Amino acid sequence: MKQVKIGFDDVQLANTVVKPAPYTLIRSYLTNEQQQALIEEAKQYPLARPAVTVYGKRHLIPRSQAWFADKDCDYLYSGLLIKALPWPQYAAKLRQKLQRDFSFVSNGVLVNLYQDGTESMGWHSDDEKEIAAGSDIASLTLGASRDFFIRHKVTKEKVVLTLNSGDLLIMHWPMQSNFEHSVPKRLRVKQPRLNYTFRQLIVGFHQAK
Repeated sequence: MKQVKIGFDDVQLANTVVKPAPYTLIRSYLTNEQQQALIEEAKQYPLARPAVTVYGKRHLIPRSQAWFADKDCDYLYSGLLIKALPWPQYAAKLRQKLQRDFSFVSNGVLVNLYQDGTESMGWHSDDEKEIAAGSDIASLTLGASRDFFIRHKVTKEKVVLTLNSGDLLIMHWPMQSNFEHSVPKRLRVKQPRLNYTFRQLIVGFHQAK
């Protein structure tokens, strides 16, 4: 397991120093056996392709997804409220492994399936109000290698990571405040990619509304 801290160089912007993107990349975090267990389990996930609101218009997302989480940890983004589904066995084991290895606390995971390189994720930040303040987000890739873009919201400085099967990317707070990220289309990619993003939500956030 190789751990690499990577980020931008400091950028000078109108008397303000823009700090590097705070993330840690761990190559080959999972063994082949662990990866295969998750891939097989994911074949039973109730993956769906819901419609979200973007700039006032409804669009089907260009990928499939499922949200697994603790009780009262529903998730809202782009006008779509996703009800928490019970944790699958190996996704729950991965959650426990992240806490054991990094003291990483989470109570939900968003699983995205990209069938091939025609499916993508646009520029965004994971900064929804129900995400616990000051918490990190852990992103695990399985299957096809895909490019992962990160750019600063003001300077537009950009870095491209190629995430391979078994790689873990931990996006540390406050990355979501200052940076956005995306998974662009790559038509040469013919194989599917699974992505697990673990996060910590405020329990009961939407139930209190």
